[in-house]
Amino acid sequence: MSDTPSLLRRVVAEFVGTYMFVFVGAGSAVGGYLAFGTTNPAVALLIAALGNGIGLGISITATMGVSGGALNPAVTIGLLVGGKLPPKDVVPYILAEVFGAILSAFTLAALVVPRSAGNAVGWGAPNTALVSGQSVAQAIGLEAVLTFFLVFVVYGAIVEAKEPRLAGLAVGLIVLTDVFIGGPLTGAAMNPARAIGPEVLSAALGLAGALNLWYVFWVGPIIGGIIAALVWRVLRSKA
Repeated sequence: MSDTPSLLRRVVAEFVGTYMFVFVGAGSAVGGYLAFGTTNPAVALLIAALGNGIGLGISITATMGVSGGALNPAVTIGLLVGGKLPPKDVVPYILAEVFGAILSAFTLAALVVPRSAGNAVGWGAPNTALVSGQSVAQAIGLEAVLTFFLVFVVYGAIVEAKEPRLAGLAVGLIVLTDVFIGGPLTGAAMNPARAIGPEVLSAALGLAGALNLWYVFWVGPIIGGIIAALVWRVLRSKA
């Protein structure tokens, strides 16, 4: 008899874990604005790094024992490429992650008062426009590199680790440091679900350009996740 949780239980864990992560990560941007009444870049960057890094670390720790704590379509695809997730589980995982993120964003909007505070920070969505001088290719490349780091740490700290007790902390810390690098440039989503939830909400609320760069936060992270998985396949090879 297998000790592996059923697919339904794992999908529920992915849904709840992503919901929690997005609520904390996106909510930290809104909370920061409510607390300080400003979008000062330095303050916003620090809050985003801490909120997303700590939020993801805790969410992974809470769900790792059930679903593996992917909570990210790019991680899910990376696990597939690395032979660590059955193909039949990939679509259910990604759907759970995406819908968990969208529901989380809409819950945040339903509970935050005044709504103008959330609108001011795009409900925690990544950047909706390229920074001056930046190309689409550069934005995608940056998201790919940052996500490569994330998925590489996921493999090292969770997938290949014999005692992954500090896995959530390790993954949370790489996200925190990634945000310090990429936050001012793309928003450092590193996660299609983390991006699409606040983006869909912002679009539903009529915020201009909410979905302008949605593809950057799918293409870049998925490329980075795949490359990280392939690197780990090489590292595991006995040849």
